[in-house]
Amino acid sequence: MTVPDYLVIGHITKDLVPNGFTIGGTVTYAAVTARNLGQRAAIVTSAEPGLVLPPVFEGIQVIRVPAAATTTFHNIYTNGTRQQVISALANPIGPDAIPPEYRRTPLVHLGPLAREIDESIVHHFPNSRVVATPQGWFRSWDEAGHVTLRAWPGAERLLPHLTALVLSDEDVCGDPSCIQRYAAITRTLVVTHGPRGATVYHAGQARHFPTRPAREVDPTGAGDVFAAAFLIRLHETAQSPTGEDPWEAVRFANVVASFSVEGPGVSAIPSREQVAAYLDEVARS
Repeated sequence: MTVPDYLVIGHITKDLVPNGFTIGGTVTYAAVTARNLGQRAAIVTSAEPGLVLPPVFEGIQVIRVPAAATTTFHNIYTNGTRQQVISALANPIGPDAIPPEYRRTPLVHLGPLAREIDESIVHHFPNSRVVATPQGWFRSWDEAGHVTLRAWPGAERLLPHLTALVLSDEDVCGDPSCIQRYAAITRTLVVTHGPRGATVYHAGQARHFPTRPAREVDPTGAGDVFAAAFLIRLHETAQSPTGEDPWEAVRFANVVASFSVEGPGVSAIPSREQVAAYLDEVARS
């Protein structure tokens, strides 16, 4: 089994749409982003055995923990605000689901959607750069599946061991006071603001970076795209003489995420060549 460059862990999802469903989830958006940016991407997930993955997963290794159902969401957008209903859940994903070879993956992305990952899984990647997008740790739902946001009780167990945490304005509505607490114990914290860019908390500084103007068609998954691009670029800067540069990484991630919202689903996630062409044009102008 080939060791990937970029591993994403979490539930793949069925996202309900008027004519059926599309395949979604952090693992989908982040893995496609990593693949499009030139990485060997892999996913560890849980889903029903009969779930057929679309051609967009070509070239992405998928390890699937069998489950009776695939996690299913209905995302409803009203005036830029998302309401969610969860109607089915796959199984939890524990350390036993991770192939031994995958534990040598240099870049690891923890992307829970429904509290399916225990925070302790981070200790199984001691030599990796690990990013988390914690939206699933903030979620709770009632018997009818209506999702609400809550405080994240396991944050303090995980955050000191991360390379970076990437969360959104929407996530922190469950616990708005968390940003300063998290920034104090996380190496790098990034809060994304949709079309308003992102704020980075690192080494005692907080800096805001605007994004590339975009023609928004579908914002679903943009935060996951951002996180994957951020971790990849952060890793690249760490190989340079000046060392790891989160400011450069967020500039790059803003551009990648802005392209991704310009089409439905994963269709507009850009290639490395598209991003490079845009950045070259900006540099010339």
